[in-house]
Amino acid sequence: MTFWEHLDELRKVLFRSAIVIVALMAGIFMAKDFVFDTVVFAPIDSDFILYRLIDKVLALMGAPLLPEFNLSLINIDLSAQFFIHISTTFYFALVLSVPFIVYQLWNFISPALYENEKRAAKVAFAFAGILFLIGVAVGYFLIFPLTLRFLGTYQVSYEVANQISLQSYISMFTWLILIMGVVFEMPSLAVILSKIGILTKSFLKKYRKHAFVVMLVVAAFITPSGDPFTLMAVGLPLYGLYELSILVCRDIDK
Repeated sequence: MTFWEHLDELRKVLFRSAIVIVALMAGIFMAKDFVFDTVVFAPIDSDFILYRLIDKVLALMGAPLLPEFNLSLINIDLSAQFFIHISTTFYFALVLSVPFIVYQLWNFISPALYENEKRAAKVAFAFAGILFLIGVAVGYFLIFPLTLRFLGTYQVSYEVANQISLQSYISMFTWLILIMGVVFEMPSLAVILSKIGILTKSFLKKYRKHAFVVMLVVAAFITPSGDPFTLMAVGLPLYGLYELSILVCRDIDK
């Protein structure tokens, strides 16, 4: 294929992906009440599944339960709610369309690969979409609620009441969830880098201890909460992804 034919194929991939995103946006936009009341704003209340699970664990340990939590959001911009509705709809559509986009990218890239390269790349692309959605789920059910609960109740003084804006909430909601989806792509990236010779199993094993410290630093960056529980709740899954990357490289080395 010529350069222009490759560009034409890429244009088709982007066009099909855009069509899927727009179609999903239309459906999500019309499901506003479910998207916001049931999904987006669920972590602001004590009835959220993570908080109830923590309470059950604390009850079994005989420890005091979590205090009641109910965060109120305010809007101070006339047009903010409308544009937040649109932007949130786009992010939801983008997340849901990732497996399709990955599939389209694979169809675009695979013809240019040798057979031995296809085997490794096929595994990476097959799991890329799944790992992204798992990362998003971890961000939604674990990382964001813990961060929200800490920051939403933190006060430098009782004289200063927290008034959380809708824009601030949505910004952190989308950022934390999307970044966890990206972080969970680590094993897929390890497959590709290992295949082209940049990353090796021995290198990952050699710096395993360093990686653990780095993962804790990344966890501290993702979640501003300073308590050890939150830090380990985020850091351990990240380190687990590192160990999974070692296993993936081992399979490829064989």
